Amino acid sequence: QVQLVESGGGSVQPGGSLRLSCTASGRIFGFNYMGWYRQAPGKERESVASITGSGTTNYADSVKGRFTISRDNDRKTVYLQMNSLKSEDTAAYYCRFIQGGMDYWGKGTLVTVSS
Repeated sequence: QVQLVESGGGSVQPGGSLRLSCTASGRIFGFNYMGWYRQAPGKERESVASITGSGTTNYADSVKGRFTISRDNDRKTVYLQMNSLKSEDTAAYYCRFIQGGMDYWGKGTLVTVSS
């Protein structure tokens, strides 16, 4: 089993920044796909950013140039640096980890962007 714990959410004004963290624990073999997803009220969950075991990153068009995903293999942690936040970034952000065909999700951390 793998457990994921997200942190770093909060309230920020438009134009501000936040850094989310997701730490994995449990039976982890190497560093596989990890991604950040978000779900706004009344909307479907969507992919925000991801990073593969080889370090390849991918971003949703809506966050390109503003968000950066990175990882610390030793800490088994993936980060999402979010800059120039907009009101439309308001959502619950979830971490996802895929290993050996198994799909794990964190419980989410809430990001609110409002003036």
